[in-house]
Amino acid sequence: MASRDNLVIFLHGIGASGAQLMPLASSWRAQLPNSRFVAPDAPLHHRYGHQWFSTEGNPLDPVRIRAAREAFDALMDDTVRTEGFADAHGKIAFVGVSQGAIVALDAVASGRWHVGALVAFSGLLPPQPISSASKSTPVLLIHGESDATIPAMASRLAAAQLGTAGFKVELDIERATGHTISSAGAQKALSFLKKNFR
Repeated sequence: MASRDNLVIFLHGIGASGAQLMPLASSWRAQLPNSRFVAPDAPLHHRYGHQWFSTEGNPLDPVRIRAAREAFDALMDDTVRTEGFADAHGKIAFVGVSQGAIVALDAVASGRWHVGALVAFSGLLPPQPISSASKSTPVLLIHGESDATIPAMASRLAAAQLGTAGFKVELDIERATGHTISSAGAQKALSFLKKNFR
């Protein structure tokens, strides 16, 4: 890695908080010594914590995800500026899980965010035109084959959508794994960041 710090932004799932992902940061610190880790809370209130977009009605309605873009971008802009990376988006990685993975994938696929790497655990990419503006962002999709919340097919479809648009995509479907970040998945994500953050 370069001497300049990298920034890993964790994006939590629905009804959770950023703090719940910080143990993962702690386990990665030794392997990513020049990286900083932040895990902001999503901007919308949820009865159990926070959420990136409302899931009332159709929880995966693309309109709801698009409606969340302004708040997502404002929070990311503020986070990036606070951490000193406003002019260094190529040194930023988004690491999202579930709903956090959905908004991260949307941010990159829409061309709004051109970051250095994207890891999406148990996510999906709603049907939409894929912009080539961010296609140099390498993407890792990790999904449990036994996920009953968001089927693994969602990541297979996302990989196909992004690949067709020219993105470099890695897809890992984990056998006997549900809607979670497994220890093996966390290790794969760490290896991916080490490879792409230099």
